[in-house]
Parts: sequence; structure tokens; C-alpha cells
Amino acid sequence: MNTTIFKTEPIAIKAWAEKRIVYLELTDGRIFGFPADRFRILSQASENQLKAVQIEVGGHALRWEELDEDLTVSGVVAGQFQLPLPRQAA
Repeated sequence: MNTTIFKTEPIAIKAWAEKRIVYLELTDGRIFGFPADRFRILSQASENQLKAVQIEVGGHALRWEELDEDLTVSGVVAGQFQLPLPRQAA
């Protein structure tokens, strides 16, 4: 049996933020979410600033104009975060 695997770069068609989580809907139907606090600039942003996320570069990038912050969709989907997970209270 021959199996062909096609790898395509993830492309966002929708982005939004709720309760400090940024969500992406991808062209393949997946919905992906990541904590804003995993990125330096986003970790300092207000909830309203996070909600101003825009999709740029044909779905390959996320942009927060007021924060002057850009992230690649492929980077966040691959888990390339700037900051570690916050420690949970024991």
C-alpha cells in the first residue's frame, strides 16, 4: 500500500482572542489556541488589545497593530513560544 503524505504550511482564515487565549481557525478545519502569555509583548497586553488581532500575509501571519507585534501562524502552531508556561500554584 502506497501512502502519500502532503505537508502544507498552516494558513489561518479566522483569528480571535478570549480570556487571554488566541484562537486560529485554519484552512484544514482545525481550530488552534495558544496562551497569549507565552509571548513577551502579548503577555503585557490588555484583553481589548489582544482582541485586535488581524490575519496578514495571506493567512500566514498574525498582527496586532497597536502592539506592533507579528507572529507567524506556522510558528505558533509548531509551538515556537518565547516564554515558558507559567508555574501553577501548588
